Amino acid sequence: MTNPPEKHVLGLSGGRDSAALAVYMRQHHPELDIEYFFTDTGKELPEVYEFLGRLEGFLGKSILRLNPDRDFDFWLKQYNNFLPSPQTRWCTRQLKLRPFEHWLRPILEEGNTVYSYVAIRADEEYREGYSSKHERLKVLLPFKEAGIDKPGVIDILEASGLGLPRYYDWRSRSGCTFCFYQQKIEWVRLKEQHPEAFEEAKSYEKDAVENGSPFTWSQGESLDELTRPERVNQIKADYERRLQRAKEKRQSNPLRNDEEGIDIDELFGQSKGCLACHK
Repeated sequence: MTNPPEKHVLGLSGGRDSAALAVYMRQHHPELDIEYFFTDTGKELPEVYEFLGRLEGFLGKSILRLNPDRDFDFWLKQYNNFLPSPQTRWCTRQLKLRPFEHWLRPILEEGNTVYSYVAIRADEEYREGYSSKHERLKVLLPFKEAGIDKPGVIDILEASGLGLPRYYDWRSRSGCTFCFYQQKIEWVRLKEQHPEAFEEAKSYEKDAVENGSPFTWSQGESLDELTRPERVNQIKADYERRLQRAKEKRQSNPLRNDEEGIDIDELFGQSKGCLACHK
């Protein structure tokens, strides 16, 4: 009796954790023929594409690009110009999960068992994300099983020579340029780092508000209000206060640089970001 056919897949967001998992699987399970994939919304940061290119070099194989059959603008119209939000995350559903399901459907229908490796760390709860709706789609959490936490993820990327994606210099999230899970300091930095992307986000917001959307990209204020000079100064001052408090609370570790590893989620409290986008 022959074993049923198997397929191994690992989704990359362009973020730290999923990249580290790809490196980990390459190093610890070279016997597995893993297909790495990235679901491209068309609204990603340029640093994401640059990092994926470097990751392909390390893995020695191409990363499959899954493109949605309908783009963000199409779905925005379908949702009556209402912006996606933590309450209505249609962007993840239509631009990330839907292409993944369309890709896997014929593979599963052929009788394959698909093993999907997901980068949930040992120091995280299993955050909301993709749950298998098919008996032959198995979701595996190697970092949980191996006890690998956030410092362990950073160690994996540093040891591989990849390091962190460059957007971590100013932002804690991969995914779309205008992700609604961004903190206000990240919106300010988006305007500074990629003003054209910020202006695009502002135009989407203006159209949405004019069409009756109850949501703005950033909770409680529009991007126009958020980037007024006095408001920018207030946001930056708040960020610096939080950073200083975090440094004072952090216990010294002789094996690690005290300046490293304090990211924006740590300062503001980790939000329940979309697993498909932010890992």
